[in-house]
Amino acid sequence: MAHSDHEFGGISTDLKLSLVGGYLQQFTTALRPQFQQLWYIDAFAGTGERTVIIPGRAADMLGPEIDARVERRAGSAKIAIDVSPAFDKLVFMDKRPKHIAALNDLRAANQSRNISVVPGDANAEIMKLLGEQKSWAGTRAVMFLDPYGMSVDWRTLEAIRRTEAIDVWYLVSLSGLFRQATRDAEDLDPSKRAALTRMIGTADWENDWYEMKRRTNLFGDVDERLARTAEVDDMERYFGARLAKLFPAVLPPLRLNDDRGIPQFALFFAISNPKNVAIGLASRIAGHILKSGISSKVRP
Repeated sequence: MAHSDHEFGGISTDLKLSLVGGYLQQFTTALRPQFQQLWYIDAFAGTGERTVIIPGRAADMLGPEIDARVERRAGSAKIAIDVSPAFDKLVFMDKRPKHIAALNDLRAANQSRNISVVPGDANAEIMKLLGEQKSWAGTRAVMFLDPYGMSVDWRTLEAIRRTEAIDVWYLVSLSGLFRQATRDAEDLDPSKRAALTRMIGTADWENDWYEMKRRTNLFGDVDERLARTAEVDDMERYFGARLAKLFPAVLPPLRLNDDRGIPQFALFFAISNPKNVAIGLASRIAGHILKSGISSKVRP
């Protein structure tokens, strides 16, 4: 495969990228007259484009045979580059060498733009980037967090919030939360507990998601076990409430399911600027875009 090959797809992926892309366009349009610097930060940028396999179809009464085909579509990084009015600075992060190579190719193809390609762990690199920016006066940014699993640390979100200058689109892995928080608490090993606490930012989830349950086995013996009572909806609300305690404003998320209708992600939008004017503007733009995403999911 070439450097740029990054194979993934599906309706949810198209929807996610179209929503974030729509926000980026309106973000730069609205804020260009007000700020000297507009940044886009993609912490898990991938390759900049994606390869989507379109299945073929056998000949039938409705038509002839159609061969399977491969389509190349823009990923989040390429979408951000193409936004007009343009971002002044684009930062693309990824830990995978193959993705970094493709992002460097993308930067080379856009030499007139201020593009930084940053290899390494996203949490560490975000903390470094934010630490190097001594003042956010005159600068506003959008950050896209589309992590590999549950890899965004809560302390990273805290650092983003402290800037008071960054809007965040965060694709939260509901399936990851559900898998790590095992039904039976006895199966919660230290690594699962640590992963959940690192992502959620508190160990209280265990008390909030688990209760003692009586259980009778095949022999009629009764025992009590700590069992999870929280389901996917509960976890989504819980994480949303955690975000709402951290950020000045968080919009209701858009649920993204797989092809079988099983919940996979929740797309959250959080605003770090506490000023009412900033919250109002970002909420109007993002709220409209999220509602359009909901409408497209239910459209026949």
